[in-house]
Amino acid sequence: MPHTSKVLMAIVLTGVATSAVAQGRTFTRTFTCSALKALVAQTGTAVLASSELAYETVHRDSGACQQDETGAPAYAPTLDVPACFVGWRCKQHNSDAGPV
Repeated sequence: MPHTSKVLMAIVLTGVATSAVAQGRTFTRTFTCSALKALVAQTGTAVLASSELAYETVHRDSGACQQDETGAPAYAPTLDVPACFVGWRCKQHNSDAGPV
């Protein structure tokens, strides 16, 4: 295989691997509470999963939310704590004006 083809293949494989990691989920039950908090603090944003079907995006601080969202505390089950505070999740502002 010519040198140029090898370099091109390496670039393609790196892009595929990076894409797979970026879309990956971190399973909370495989971490201690302090390790999971540190992960979110280090990355700024992480997709945390407590099971194969239950996951959410968690941010280091509530300032990561959009203007039409508000930050809410995010808790996740870990190896050592059933409801570990790991950061902030964004949720839509309540548009319900209440009873009329």
